[in-house]
Amino acid sequence: MVSLTGKTAVCALIVAIFVALVDSARAVIPRKAPPHQASWLCIHRYEGSWTDPGAPYYGGLQMDWNFMWTYGRWFLRHLGTADHWTPHQQMWVAERAWKKRGFYPWPNTARWCGLI
Repeated sequence: MVSLTGKTAVCALIVAIFVALVDSARAVIPRKAPPHQASWLCIHRYEGSWTDPGAPYYGGLQMDWNFMWTYGRWFLRHLGTADHWTPHQQMWVAERAWKKRGFYPWPNTARWCGLI
């Protein structure tokens, strides 16, 4: 079994691979990585898989329909629910929400990660 530190490293590696593979698709992938990437990786550890299709919450950061529509409308229209987005896209959308709402959408895990 992989330790939590190992899981974080694996998640970071996956994010880096996705970013490298889609570097030429700048219209789809935002150009600037979220500044709180480590925070999102911590929250992801307690939320779900990046490809979690479980309604009513989708993706590694457990976004519901309203959240996806409000902060990731383009991705929702063109790629479907967050479980079809790359981890980088999910983190970018979460970063947009964080700027307006803080870690409110993830209160328990933010507390576990020492973010609030």
